[in-house]
Amino acid sequence: MIDRASLRMSATLLLAGQVLYIVATQFHAGGDANDHPAIFAAYAGSGIWKAVHVGQFACAAIMLAGLVALPFAVRGQAAKGWAGRFGAASAVVALALYGVLQAVDGIGNKEVDEAWVSAPDAEKAARFASAEAMRWLEWGVRSYHDFALGLALLLIAAAILGTTEVPRPIPYLVGLSGLTYLVQGWVVGSEGFSGTHTTLILLAWALTLAWTIWLVVVAWRMRDSDAIRAP
Repeated sequence: MIDRASLRMSATLLLAGQVLYIVATQFHAGGDANDHPAIFAAYAGSGIWKAVHVGQFACAAIMLAGLVALPFAVRGQAAKGWAGRFGAASAVVALALYGVLQAVDGIGNKEVDEAWVSAPDAEKAARFASAEAMRWLEWGVRSYHDFALGLALLLIAAAILGTTEVPRPIPYLVGLSGLTYLVQGWVVGSEGFSGTHTTLILLAWALTLAWTIWLVVVAWRMRDSDAIRAP
């Protein structure tokens, strides 16, 4: 069965979480993220750094709650049900990894960067090394978060692909956004927050906005007669 109420809830959470995440990220201190001396100084000087990362985590939690709910709102054949369950589990793992990421970035980075900026000259080199180590830890956690989220999107795309009430391009776009996150995971793990990584982030945002907006329209236009039993 297509659960119309659950589909509406899922679609709304997905879109709201993604839009709010993009808005929250606009308050994130910017610059060349791989220019460590410059960007560490910018992070240390940000007065809202920790608040921004709490906001990003809350937005990600909203979005991933919608993703977890999606395969249960759209129940397909038994084999696809397994894909949905594993996809939902992967989304939960992605949220857990994102919590670790925000702890490392939102608290760890801020503390070591402030310690480096305020350290006496004799301690600058050691403090900078600590800041870089924290940054590399952030790369690693971000990489595996992106892998988990990409896998979740691919599995959930497979779970909803055969549902006639959801237009076929939507799961294709979900899967494409999943592939984008997988590539992000590889790029950030190999070259950090490079220009390529930034481009992939923007591409993932565009793809996710496209299919979440479409899904919201489909869900809220669905009539009771459309919620039929899947084959």
